[in-house]
Amino acid sequence: MQTTQSRGPVVLGTTGAPPPRATAAPTATVSAAANATVSATTTATARERAAMARALELARRGPAHGPNPRVGCVLLGTGPAAGGDRADLTDVTTLAEGWHAGVGTPHAEVAALQAARAAGVDVRGATAVVTLEPCNHTGRTGPCAQALLDAGVSRVVVAVQDPNPVAAGGAQHLRAHGVDVVTGVEEDAGRELLRRWLPAASRGRPFVTLKIATTLDGRVAAADGSSRWITSPVARRHAHNLRAESDAIVVGTGTVAADDPSLTARTADGELAQHQPLRVVVGHRPVQPGARLHGPGGDLVHLATHDPAEVLAALEAREVRHVLLEGGPTLAAAFLRAGLVDEVYAYVAPVLLGGGRTAIGDLGITGIADAVRLVPREPVPLGPDVLVVAAVQERAAAGADSDQTGAGTAPGPQREH
Repeated sequence: MQTTQSRGPVVLGTTGAPPPRATAAPTATVSAAANATVSATTTATARERAAMARALELARRGPAHGPNPRVGCVLLGTGPAAGGDRADLTDVTTLAEGWHAGVGTPHAEVAALQAARAAGVDVRGATAVVTLEPCNHTGRTGPCAQALLDAGVSRVVVAVQDPNPVAAGGAQHLRAHGVDVVTGVEEDAGRELLRRWLPAASRGRPFVTLKIATTLDGRVAAADGSSRWITSPVARRHAHNLRAESDAIVVGTGTVAADDPSLTARTADGELAQHQPLRVVVGHRPVQPGARLHGPGGDLVHLATHDPAEVLAALEAREVRHVLLEGGPTLAAAFLRAGLVDEVYAYVAPVLLGGGRTAIGDLGITGIADAVRLVPREPVPLGPDVLVVAAVQERAAAGADSDQTGAGTAPGPQREH
């Protein structure tokens, strides 16, 4: 169903592009002072905060798509001249680094430990700085919290606690075994990195991004049905990058019949991107044998339903965490009415049509008080166009029954190993 992700390489040292494997020992090893037990604290040092910024940078090397979160880890040790004093920032050194590069590869903490072990670095007494709470369950591999314990790490600094009750509990497990754990370090940056994965993990349904390309007066097609192209090549390239970060693209059968889309993610050169999202068609009409959806690209799934909650439940079962909703106005309205859109990516072109097809269908709204409210981020200029990214404020689903609104409250998926 989904392209298998590789888990990224691990690195030693603090600068430069990472090699695929460690080929030399790091510049320093953990000192005897660093091997000593560290008394519990509730705050992170400046050096640990700097290491967290580095860990977040490492995490971004992992894939934005897939069921697993992007996570980075930095192992720190204290040099001999510091005498074990963590307030002395000049003698704290990076021992090893790691990040998660996708399903089936080591988690960031294990990747960093493997890098240290390959170089013969002793990490006993070291500090692990990690962007997401170490997992505490057994999947394809053992729990990361236990791996840190087994390695002798004495302190763990965490940006974001895992919201999933299945995988969470790593911090508690570490504390119970005498490890000093600090959480909430650079938490805002950590949550921004995981802003799509965290809701999916906590609610048990994919995060949904509604993507529209529209004129300044809100039209997605002219009166004759033509829509190629409303936005500029710059905006369309950006939209392809968004597709490459998604697990699935969802459209309705009406869009398939009208536009015959391929729903592929392409590079700036027009070639197929390495990751191709699942192509999902919603509705009862069949996809014709000659449709471009049968061509090269991601797997094709046809869901014979008009219920947004059923669509997301089916995709959740396929380990889809991020859905890009690209259907027409009817499908967009259905998801908005059900309260199942999390954010909007609106590519707006400086074009006026005055008539034609609107971006969003009927939402059943009769007064301003019931409008769908958005929280915009910074607008992004894309050539002559502007990208507006906005989070959807929570509201009661219009006409949705309790089963639909409950689709976002189930326990979240566990991290795969």
